[in-house]
Amino acid sequence: MIKTVVIRHSRERLSKCSLTPLQGRKDVEFHRRSAAFTFDATGYTLLSIDAPVLSVADAGRPLLILDSTWRLLPALEDSLFGKPARRSLPQVPTAYPRKSKVIEDPAVGLASIEALYLARYLLGDDDRSLLEGYHWRDAFLNNVEDFFKVKIGQ
Repeated sequence: MIKTVVIRHSRERLSKCSLTPLQGRKDVEFHRRSAAFTFDATGYTLLSIDAPVLSVADAGRPLLILDSTWRLLPALEDSLFGKPARRSLPQVPTAYPRKSKVIEDPAVGLASIEALYLARYLLGDDDRSLLEGYHWRDAFLNNVEDFFKVKIGQ
């Protein structure tokens, strides 16, 4: 079990958030960003797009997930201080049907729950219970299997 901290933007709609089903789990801690919120990210692995790819060498650090729309992500990053280890994820396709009317989503972006599952999977923690409340779970697991050419256990 890998400790995970999720920082949500205050404007993130909980009804649409893919991580909402994880509230109450002991291994996932949630914070809601307010104007005065800050977080010391030192010692965490921060998932980021433009960074070295996460590997088993990164095991041992807790994960830090910034949960927001792509447009609001810079405000969350501005809440962080310290020196996290920034890591990206392999370009596994998302199963989440994204449709931003404001900005173009990055081609490599995943839904937050997909990013969390994939990060923990890569670190040796294949915890499919993370995806139990995710509507596109099966499609995403198929994408992971296709990308890595492996069969994920039931």
